[in-house]
Amino acid sequence: MTTQNLSLYHLVRPANDTSKKAPLLLLLHGYGSNEEDLFSFASELPEDYFIVSARAPYDLQPYGHAWYAIHFTADNEKFSNDEEARVSRDTIATFIDELIDTYPIDANNVNLIGFSQGTILSYSVALSYPEKIKNVVALSGYLNESILTNDYTDKDHSHLDFYISHGSVDQVIPYTWANKAPAFLDKLNIKNSYREFPVGHGVAPQNFFEFKTWLESKL
Repeated sequence: MTTQNLSLYHLVRPANDTSKKAPLLLLLHGYGSNEEDLFSFASELPEDYFIVSARAPYDLQPYGHAWYAIHFTADNEKFSNDEEARVSRDTIATFIDELIDTYPIDANNVNLIGFSQGTILSYSVALSYPEKIKNVVALSGYLNESILTNDYTDKDHSHLDFYISHGSVDQVIPYTWANKAPAFLDKLNIKNSYREFPVGHGVAPQNFFEFKTWLESKL
């Protein structure tokens, strides 16, 4: 099932029980990918969730999409467009409201799964707008403090819970970037767990089954 009349193009897998409002599982893909990437394993995720996989708003050439631009300098240093990231943060927040208005979704049970750049945005949305989010699965990404709202420290984050995982041999985003998140979350009194797996920039089968079990425990 697809639809294009909301802020972000997306794919949908309804929950198995259509007689009541279901918890939302919003999938946010990585840089250069699209909504079909994470949606490819939607059928393996708990059937009680209403699943939406969103396409990032910025088109890349010759194909793919991004939540914000990444540039490389002459000496191969990576530069992220944080302004575009903040716009995407707010677009996702608005999109969540649209989903709640459009589909049989429980507004008090909105959960995110991000991969890579999608994880960076998941952190940003959850910490900036914690009243909208319940749980976050943060795969192969990191927490970028500069794309949080200025008032995020004034928010109540006490109900949030994060499952964080990363590849110990990730050559795209080093694990040393990812493993800083738990200490940051601890300072905000946010429950979190951090796991590393002996893989590169991807999700190992053991990793998948672990976060799937984690999501099942949240139902």
